[in-house]
Amino acid sequence: MNGEVEKRSLTLPIIIVSIAIPAAVAVLILVPGVKLDLGFNTRALPLIYASLNACTAVLLLASLYFIRNGQIIAHKRANLTAVVLSALFLLLYVIYHATNPSTRFGDLNHDGLLSDAEKLRVGSVRYVYYFILSSHIILSAVIIPLVLFTLQRAFQERFDKHRRLARITWPLWLYVAVSGVVVYLMISPYYIS
Repeated sequence: MNGEVEKRSLTLPIIIVSIAIPAAVAVLILVPGVKLDLGFNTRALPLIYASLNACTAVLLLASLYFIRNGQIIAHKRANLTAVVLSALFLLLYVIYHATNPSTRFGDLNHDGLLSDAEKLRVGSVRYVYYFILSSHIILSAVIIPLVLFTLQRAFQERFDKHRRLARITWPLWLYVAVSGVVVYLMISPYYIS
């Protein structure tokens, strides 16, 4: 089986997935009026997927600890669990945004617009929020192929290339996970309950 994985290149599927996921998410968020009714309330999902991000961050820290202490199986399990949680996060994120209007930072009256009074109330914190959100979104798209290629190299037992790529992937993935929690904490007061 090992030789089979090495011979089979997953580059094209990884590229397709890496383009398709951000494109689908962008359509859900940017195209107004595309909202589904699943027949149940999905408003609790942001708390759930923020919790998944927090768990992913903890797993990534554990993964680093494990590999630095030679615990390869624990390292592998932590990373695979982080991938599963990230995939579950993505699924719940898509469901939430497919069923709910976008929430605007500072929109206290939930009308989808920011009045001058609302802008004044949140002040310059708005810019901090948008910086964190923007970097989170951009790196979320970047991290998909990085994680998949890093994982592929580990499964192919190309550990030298795995390590080199993981040195880039790990801190970016950790940033995405942690910034996802920060974004949730900052915008949660503006969600419709």
